[in-house]
Amino acid sequence: MKIRVDDLTGKAIQALIQEHMQGMHEDSPPESVHALDLEGLKKPEITFWSAWEGDELLGCGAIKELDKTHGEIKSMRTAKVHLRKGVARSILEHMIAVAKERGYTRLSLETGSPESFIPAVKLYERLGFAHCGPFADYTEDPYSIFMTKEL
Repeated sequence: MKIRVDDLTGKAIQALIQEHMQGMHEDSPPESVHALDLEGLKKPEITFWSAWEGDELLGCGAIKELDKTHGEIKSMRTAKVHLRKGVARSILEHMIAVAKERGYTRLSLETGSPESFIPAVKLYERLGFAHCGPFADYTEDPYSIFMTKEL
């Protein structure tokens, strides 16, 4: 698996981001969807990665820099045919390593609370993320779970 910074111009990654957005809207009301669309992911404070095996897209993830010491995990998604193969874990471990290299002292994330998000929450817990309250511009939301990891 090769994980690389992605400029979001390829058709495969654009389709995966569309799938991600659709999935978020299927499980949460619109006001509780905090996923970034394609344009949102192109902002300068976002670094976006995709994971590949040859020419096949496996998954993606991003870090949004909140400040010089705090990053936020965004847009974690594994292609459906590669679920439960360790793709998300590999991408998340890569982003944690990058966050440490950047000098971040904390990584945080918002994920969903519906049942479909349980595998993601368990992955975050296994990699040392702890439940916390809202951070940055988030507010309490019954459809959100907030987590953070000290680096």
